Amino acid sequence: MIATLGTAGVAAVASPALADGPGQGAPWVVSLGDSYISGEAGRWAGNTNNGESLIDALGPTAYYDNPTNTAELINRCHRSASAEIYLGGGVSGENLACSGATTSTYTDSSGNFKPGLDFYSDSSGNQGQALMLQNFAATHNVTMVAVSIGGNNYNFGSIVQDCVEDFLFTPSWWPDYCSTDSSVTSNFTSSNIAAQTAAIKTALLNVHQAMANDGYADSAYTILVQDYPSPLPPGSGFRYSQSGYTRQSTGGCGFWNTDANWANSYALPTIDNSEFNAASQTGLGNIRTLDISSAFNGHRLCENTVGLLEEEGLSSWTDPGAVDVSEWINQIRTVSTINSDYYIQESLHPDYWGQLALRDCLRQAYNNGAALSGTCTIAGTGLNAQGEPVMSLH
Repeated sequence: MIATLGTAGVAAVASPALADGPGQGAPWVVSLGDSYISGEAGRWAGNTNNGESLIDALGPTAYYDNPTNTAELINRCHRSASAEIYLGGGVSGENLACSGATTSTYTDSSGNFKPGLDFYSDSSGNQGQALMLQNFAATHNVTMVAVSIGGNNYNFGSIVQDCVEDFLFTPSWWPDYCSTDSSVTSNFTSSNIAAQTAAIKTALLNVHQAMANDGYADSAYTILVQDYPSPLPPGSGFRYSQSGYTRQSTGGCGFWNTDANWANSYALPTIDNSEFNAASQTGLGNIRTLDISSAFNGHRLCENTVGLLEEEGLSSWTDPGAVDVSEWINQIRTVSTINSDYYIQESLHPDYWGQLALRDCLRQAYNNGAALSGTCTIAGTGLNAQGEPVMSLH
């Protein structure tokens, strides 16, 4: 009896040394940041105006991420099952990102908690994403942290809303362009660009600090920073005229050509450069960058190389070849989402196909743990062995 108790006691003392943690156990990758990595819009595969059931790839539990798959851990973070962080192949993924997140924690106007890349903590148990990472990495062998952050610092959602309102409420013979609205241009002053770049740098240093607090050496893991994809074509690439309302009422892409050109030539590159400049300014040797700015070219919303299901003669997202002719960006939605399963916040985000395309990109960048920087673009048609669009990292 005494020997048995003694043996049990030795095992209990020794077991913490065998627990997963830095360098111990199977590898994990973790995603931090905003909607472009949380999996926002990942429920829907392509777009249609003939009924949401035709493109419902994941169903009503798409964003449920609690242990029982019955609700969201944080309301409206929209961490979808199709999010890019779930690489498979013996590598486990943990999605700590949250739709709407900025570099700093806040609560939105609807009362939804939005954890930033900081160490925020309150008496209700709410935590910032850096603190979530620190707690998770203490007991899991985290080999890469993928980060997408900064778009909301530049008020991306408000800019899109302004652009669509200008399209809908001003005539083609006297258009108001969002690209000249002061509420939009104020986001892109040299002083604000510098301020937001500094904020992103601080957020990335918080990620590094969280891992250092757990005892991770820089050589034990990679911080992979990804930028934002172009969701709309330039003006010449739309398949709907900017005259009338078809561009929004049918396509869900209500931008004037001038504003779409500005978004592609200036706004998105400015945000992307801010993110990558912040990564460089950290001076960290274990940072890599994933450029996905052109990853969806050819499959963007309303691009003339793809179409709605009904425009391509498809009856469902599951039809053979659907991925090759479908849009990989979700339509911009307005109050028309009322009484549907769509969320306005899903607007202009990578859909199911887009999320899986990014997963292919991220897996290649992970490179079996020897992470690489690179640019990811479409490499072919059909699906790879994991059921994802075929992408190439170069």
